[in-house]
Amino acid sequence: MKKHKKKKKDGFYKQLLGEIKENKSTFIVYLVLRTFVLGALIWSAIRGNYENVLLCALSLVLFLLPAFLEKQLRIQLPSVLEITILLFIFSAEMLGELSNFYINVPFWDSMLHTINGFLCAAIGFALVDIINRNKRFKFQLSPFFLALVAFCFSMTVGVLWEFFEFGCDMLFHLDMQKDTVIHHISSVALDPTNSNHTVIINGIESVIVNGEDLGLGGYLDIGLIDTMKDLLVNFIGAVVFSVIGFFFVKSRGKGKFARFFIPTLDDEAETVKATDTASKTQQDSSKD
Repeated sequence: MKKHKKKKKDGFYKQLLGEIKENKSTFIVYLVLRTFVLGALIWSAIRGNYENVLLCALSLVLFLLPAFLEKQLRIQLPSVLEITILLFIFSAEMLGELSNFYINVPFWDSMLHTINGFLCAAIGFALVDIINRNKRFKFQLSPFFLALVAFCFSMTVGVLWEFFEFGCDMLFHLDMQKDTVIHHISSVALDPTNSNHTVIINGIESVIVNGEDLGLGGYLDIGLIDTMKDLLVNFIGAVVFSVIGFFFVKSRGKGKFARFFIPTLDDEAETVKATDTASKTQQDSSKD
């Protein structure tokens, strides 16, 4: 029984790896990133930093996500989309967390949240578009509603992620919702008359807690600005792809850029390959 399970797992892993190897550019990127992560994992283990070891292990698992989705959903991911997902995982986990890019590189977090909004919209759009074109389902969504579903899917993922960050900060005392130093606040809580009038304080240069100056040069906002900024850039990424997807469906596949990010069904991918091969053969024969 155990041998059967082991063979099944080994076969499944080989199939996932085979999906990656079908596209050379994707496999090269996967191999390079995996090598970096393995090196970081070994180095972290030697130094006894087991938190980073777990982070590296998580990255290695996430690297298999594109191939896993292709296998389970029976779809073909464009190589550009696969590479983008792999680079996104590496940038978020290894560079952002392990190398402290979130702290030391300005706008790193905003850039990743923008890309996340774009990718989630692409994934949401692709899932609905595949169902839309499947003969087993008897409904057809217009290009506008496809774009709307993609946008809503992306924003929902973005909101759920912010819930996750807030939960981790509250329960485990982390700081996933990064703080922001600001120099003015407005609040009705400061109104001594309790009449719901906003009291504005400008030019804040220092904050004293328990008699000690925090030395921040301003007031410390606990996560709110970071959350709203993340949702805003997620919104931008979602809108950009939703518009691209709308025109892609409107022209039914003529948009070249959208093809880089929209998966196809296995049978559609085979048809495209056969068409491309036949076209190339015809061109070669005409040259001869």
